[in-house]
Amino acid sequence: MMPAKSSIALLLALALPMPVASAANFYEGKNVRLIVGSDVGGGFDTVARLVARHYGRHVPGNPTFIVQNMPGAGSAKAAAFVYSAAEKDGTIVAALNPGGLVAPLFEGRNTGFEAARFQYIASADTTARVCFTLKNSKVKTFADAQKNETVIGAGAVGSSSYDYALMHQQLNGAKFKVVSGYKGMADILLALERGEVDGLCGYDWSGLKAVRPNMIKDGFNYLLQVTVEPVPELDAMNVPNASTFANNETDRAALELIAGQQMFGRPYALAPEVPKDRVQLLRAGFVAMAKDKDFLIDADKLQMSIDVASGADVQALIERMYAAPREVVERAKKAIRP
Repeated sequence: MMPAKSSIALLLALALPMPVASAANFYEGKNVRLIVGSDVGGGFDTVARLVARHYGRHVPGNPTFIVQNMPGAGSAKAAAFVYSAAEKDGTIVAALNPGGLVAPLFEGRNTGFEAARFQYIASADTTARVCFTLKNSKVKTFADAQKNETVIGAGAVGSSSYDYALMHQQLNGAKFKVVSGYKGMADILLALERGEVDGLCGYDWSGLKAVRPNMIKDGFNYLLQVTVEPVPELDAMNVPNASTFANNETDRAALELIAGQQMFGRPYALAPEVPKDRVQLLRAGFVAMAKDKDFLIDADKLQMSIDVASGADVQALIERMYAAPREVVERAKKAIRP
């Protein structure tokens, strides 16, 4: 006996994938936790709170985004939490430091997550990173830093402040004495202003403009910029690119591998198990938010530059980095973990 038409329709409906609308219904009335892998007050935290204020309006169901700071190991602690322990339903988003994401590549140890398996929503910025001292420092140029010992404040192993300071020491010939252990960029900036250290490296350019806008032009000596794409603003200030100081081609390739993370300067990620329809919904919402007038006005007030890289592009770049030639990876590893 043939089944009734209504039964056939029901069977077909059950066999087909659920439409994206199911994800929209899922987020209605929900809270989404934005786990920020850094302390309060730095550039990553500032951008994450900007995102949290506007993101929900662009996700069907209008969920509320709530920021939760989880600093540690250059954001590797937050990455491991979202990858392993947090809910896998799309209500937990990680706002990570790119240095934490590439740490397993350079450290060769178990960090509790696989960076290439995260599902990336987007990156809020493709950024340059700068190395600088205060205007009254005896070290005013990178040439000075190659001749004189310069005390550089840094965070934990795997943080950009730590990795980039060592990178300039190993690949660019800087006489840096790296003092690590600071909680985050905000603490290192205060240490710099108190005279505890001479300089700071690995600070993202847009973040620095947000937290010290009045000091950008007249408060700092910029020793180096590390960038994949030219930054006209820094070029106009005659800030040299670190790659021009590389010792040889292998060192230059290693530097570029380390700098590759800047193409996802502020990545937002989901656990591998989050349903694909929710991933797509959050990706579309992020792109829409980045074009929203109110969001851009708010970002401009904070002097934050927003240059979104798509989740698919971030995913592809991280996969390429983890597939880099062994010789280059080994040189990069020795540069930031001597």
